[in-house]
Amino acid sequence: MFEKYDVIVVGAGHAGCEAAHAAARMGSKVLLCTMNMNTIAQMSCNPAMGGVAKGQIVREIDALGGMSGIISDKSMIQFRMLNRSKGPAMWSPRTQNDRMRFAEEWRLALEQTPNVDFWQEMIKGLIVKNGRIRGIRTGIGIEILANAVVLTNGTFLNGVIHIGEKQLGGGRTSEAAAKGITEDLINLGFESGRMKTGTPPRVDGRSLDYSKMEVQHGDSIPEKFSYLPITSPLMEQRNCWITYTNKRVHETLETGFDRSPMFNGRIKGLGPRYCPSIEDKINRFAERDRHQIFVEPEGWNTVEIYVNGFSTSLPEDVQFKALRQIPGFESAKMFRPGYAIEYDFFPPTQLKPTLETRLIANLFFAGQINGTTGYEEAASQGLIAGINAHNNVHNKEPFVLKRSEAYIGVLIDDLVNKGTDEPYRMFTSRAEFRLLLRQDNADIRLTELGYNIGLASHDRMEAVQKKKQETEEVIQLLKQTKLDPDTVNPDLNTLQTAEIREKTTVEKLIKRPNIGINQVSKLNQELSSKLKNRSKEVLEQAEIQIKYESYLEKEQQLVQKMANLENFRIPLTFDYSLIKALSAEGRQKLTKIQPETLGQASRISGVTPADLSILTVYLGR
Repeated sequence: MFEKYDVIVVGAGHAGCEAAHAAARMGSKVLLCTMNMNTIAQMSCNPAMGGVAKGQIVREIDALGGMSGIISDKSMIQFRMLNRSKGPAMWSPRTQNDRMRFAEEWRLALEQTPNVDFWQEMIKGLIVKNGRIRGIRTGIGIEILANAVVLTNGTFLNGVIHIGEKQLGGGRTSEAAAKGITEDLINLGFESGRMKTGTPPRVDGRSLDYSKMEVQHGDSIPEKFSYLPITSPLMEQRNCWITYTNKRVHETLETGFDRSPMFNGRIKGLGPRYCPSIEDKINRFAERDRHQIFVEPEGWNTVEIYVNGFSTSLPEDVQFKALRQIPGFESAKMFRPGYAIEYDFFPPTQLKPTLETRLIANLFFAGQINGTTGYEEAASQGLIAGINAHNNVHNKEPFVLKRSEAYIGVLIDDLVNKGTDEPYRMFTSRAEFRLLLRQDNADIRLTELGYNIGLASHDRMEAVQKKKQETEEVIQLLKQTKLDPDTVNPDLNTLQTAEIREKTTVEKLIKRPNIGINQVSKLNQELSSKLKNRSKEVLEQAEIQIKYESYLEKEQQLVQKMANLENFRIPLTFDYSLIKALSAEGRQKLTKIQPETLGQASRISGVTPADLSILTVYLGR
């Protein structure tokens, strides 16, 4: 019935879709397995993509040749660039999306990808022989063989839904949990754990009073995620709104604490620190009189509203009563209550940097199975797992992004070296080279890498080469164009910046705070005409490179220092028990994780600088 596949992907969420697309586009024959073909790429929680650090990840996925940026652009209903008031390292794109169109666009994209087949059924087991994955076993007993398998099970592994004192088996509302895979993996020697996440109630937008809320418009000049011209910025956008909880809301919620699965011990798994439930917020931050609530439309035409910031597992009657005490929600009608969900995960220290498991060859994990939270984190892992599953099957080199190359590199490096005991979320503060890892230059950093492995298209490569060339041309023009004091000083006074005493290049003026290309080009008619036909992206790139030149150089120097450790390889068969001078914890952690380089060893929790020095000396001999 089934031919043998190169790669089987189990689960069709954000991680699974990217994994299947990447492996198939690179040339592998792929089978994508899902329990429900109608929920491919379902936005299980909020209908949005991007945000702080997450927007950078979506741009990186796009630059490498993935699809999340394109799908987000095609289904967005609002665009905002967050943190514009801060430096460019903090700028983070975010889209509000049409939930139904997002899923539809992903399914259509996969159906139009050659080499992708689909199978709808629960996968309950793995076929493993001699330490190598050989395929999967379905719920009705079909065995499907493959050279590599990528598990992207999301919240479905032994999932349990909690609403007050009610417990329901499921991986998502109205969808069954997946059983069998966890048990197989534990029998194979894997360590597992439990995590928890949650979602808020959904309400009828027709029943809300928006006049009592603060309107949140999209950007006046919206952008988009994808670097390709096949998507376009929005011409019109839908609004979101902001409202707040109050003491009455908090008091009402507290009446349900005795029936809360989070407080009475029924939920064992740890929830996300940075996206806590509303009951967790009012318990942990009792001194606060209110918490922000984002009122987000679920799409262009639907009346369904996502109540962002009100994630809860309290009884549905308490949820409803508390909701109606929020300004604007006095007459709210609830479509469905919020709930918490517990699910199995596997500590990611059991993985190689390629996301292949250490125990079983050609078996890969991606997404929430690794203890992460968020669509963007999952999608990026799926992309890397799909790439490396293809590479393994076709005897190609592993594809690993360094911490200095991408937020995706930071994410995976953190997971495999430090692990996580709570849902991991990406932040800009996790990256030590965040000025290099900006959202605006993801294509410059990564498209060539994606092109070289056969994922990014020729069109992408041409586009980034053109952008680099035009950026350099603009930088040279700004270095060569000089401004005369008598001509520009009156304008500089208007801009509240110091006058110049001699002819000065435009480049030097741009290095000043609060002075950009737009302001300076108005000081010189000839310069203005030469820049008129340059794209916004090219001008922005040139300005950032000029303004932050010295800082970028310092970060590059730090990267070079780190590269010395990254280039120092450790044999995979190295026996750390031979080095008696290592600390007991250091020896234990090094043996467990088996780092491939000294750089990776230096980032393992529990390995001290002294351990690293001893290891360096020993390996140097």
